[in-house]
Amino acid sequence: MPSTRPTVVLVHDGCSDATTWVGVVAELQRRGLTVLAAANPLRGLAHDAGYLTSVLAAVEGPVVLAGHAYGGAVITEAGTAPNVVALVYVSAYLPEVGESYQALAGRFAPSPLISRLRRTSYATDGTDGTGAARATELSVPGDCFGPFVAGDVDPELAGVLAALQRPVAERVLTDAPTAAAWQVKPAWALVTGADRALPPPVQRFTARRAGATTLELPDASHAVAVSRPSAVAEFIHDATRPTA
Repeated sequence: MPSTRPTVVLVHDGCSDATTWVGVVAELQRRGLTVLAAANPLRGLAHDAGYLTSVLAAVEGPVVLAGHAYGGAVITEAGTAPNVVALVYVSAYLPEVGESYQALAGRFAPSPLISRLRRTSYATDGTDGTGAARATELSVPGDCFGPFVAGDVDPELAGVLAALQRPVAERVLTDAPTAAAWQVKPAWALVTGADRALPPPVQRFTARRAGATTLELPDASHAVAVSRPSAVAEFIHDATRPTA
């Protein structure tokens, strides 16, 4: 008989790529789980969620969907897919329908990283809904990556992560979801207490508002999937147990 254990689908943050999940993937595989680390396009919430929905449609059986930071917004939108049985937010935020990150974060002290982000222009294909030929994308300057994103990661590795990052369209800060899967599906939230990229108060507030099962790692940075893959994997594994 085919296994009923869920497949874990991982969705990375902006200014990142799927390799940030490598340690978590290894740990989950050791626990006998099938894992897919999706390539988040980082071009806008509707676009990214639409792509993730197509990925989920190709997965047989139940899915536990995990998102890191902005990936949390993406899984909030795409997590309404019928095969998604649980949502895991890792150093992430859980937006309401119609609530952008900018609107949400405006209720709290700003992230010290936002003003330091590098802004560059890129050509669009005209299909992003704005009709503009060019748009702005964001990346983290190399000298900021360690202090603000990966404070508990070896500095040499933090430099590698900075070099591997993929810029994210600036519009993700103002895009808002049209659905909130956590309203109808169980949610877990891992809060990173030493995060200097996504303020912990934003993480805590949205997790509490959603009624998520929450674990806080007080000394963990934004790059918790790299610095503490075992803890992240165990937390995601816990979310798979009700459907195992």
